Amino acid sequence: QVQLVESGGGLVQPGGSLRLSCAASGSIDRINAVAWYRQAPGKLRDWVATVTRDGRTVYTDSVKGRFTISREDAWNTVYLQMNTLRPEDTAVYYCNTVVAPREYWGQGTQVTVSS
Repeated sequence: QVQLVESGGGLVQPGGSLRLSCAASGSIDRINAVAWYRQAPGKLRDWVATVTRDGRTVYTDSVKGRFTISREDAWNTVYLQMNTLRPEDTAVYYCNTVVAPREYWGQGTQVTVSS
């Protein structure tokens, strides 16, 4: 069992920054990768970024150069640093991991980019 809890969302102006946190607990020693996803109103949930056990990071094209995913060594917390935010980044952000055979999601944190 793994529990994921996101925090750090809020309202920010275009061009601003936010740092999201994903606190993991339970069988975190079995985690090999953690991802961030987001879901805008009326749209499907989309993948944003992934960080692996060996520190590799991958990003969707729309956030490359603006977002940075990172993690603490023990997987206690995974971060998503979001810079130069745009209105189209507005969404509920979720963290996700798979510890076979189950997939785990947090409850999400709302990010709103608006002037």
